[in-house]
Amino acid sequence: MSSVDQEAVHGVEYDDTAIRFLEVLWGEGYLSPGGPEEVDRVLRGLDLAGKRVLDLGCGAGGVTLHIARTHHPLVITGFDVEAPVIGHARTAAERAGVAGVSFVQAPPGLLPFLDGSFDVVFSKDALVHVPQKHDLFCEIFRVLSPGGTFAASDWLIAHDGEPSDDMKAYLRAEGLSFGMASAATYLSAMGEAGFVETRAESRNEWYRGVARQELLRLEGALHSAAVAAVGEAYVAKNIRTWTAMQKVLDSGEHCPTHLRGIKPMRRDA
Repeated sequence: MSSVDQEAVHGVEYDDTAIRFLEVLWGEGYLSPGGPEEVDRVLRGLDLAGKRVLDLGCGAGGVTLHIARTHHPLVITGFDVEAPVIGHARTAAERAGVAGVSFVQAPPGLLPFLDGSFDVVFSKDALVHVPQKHDLFCEIFRVLSPGGTFAASDWLIAHDGEPSDDMKAYLRAEGLSFGMASAATYLSAMGEAGFVETRAESRNEWYRGVARQELLRLEGALHSAAVAAVGEAYVAKNIRTWTAMQKVLDSGEHCPTHLRGIKPMRRDA
């Protein structure tokens, strides 16, 4: 959902219909899988209390509000390039009445924050939409304070080079602006931006099982609720998408991944 690629052609991909559908599947305010439990896994070992946090590609705000309630940052800012999701997030925040939460929407380009504005930059399955990983991580590095931490999950591909036919079929079925890259590419871009102690942990095995259950629920227990929310054709399209996705999860080519890196106290550290 977030983009810092100034060359990207950007249109609304997560409109009200997409938000309604994904909330049926993943819960209110969540546009990616795993719910609060997966958010907490990404943040494992980090103390956010009293910190300034950026939720980069915040979507409909469920993750941002969970972090605010559970991890007690000083402030948390949700940022996204898409107006519909930010509208949902702001409404949810007003309803929840959680202190220290704000949401910012801006077009793709440089992040609209000053250097060193945040102690932690978090992102949940949003950076896949940014094709230029080097530029992306340079911006994340810039807005982090010295000693700050980047912690994220994202949707990666297992290799560089030409995707398999199954992966191409899945990407066509998604119809989203996925700029998928390998863990090696991510780690290289992070290192070039200046991050240290970088690491990537594949979550393929976890999501392979979860996605299979999501597909079964879309075809069964959740079908009526999803159709009521978005219509039969939209649900059928997403059943086809999940079926295509399962193939590349099972092959290991589609690799949801946890990422972590630290901005040194000094640029030459």
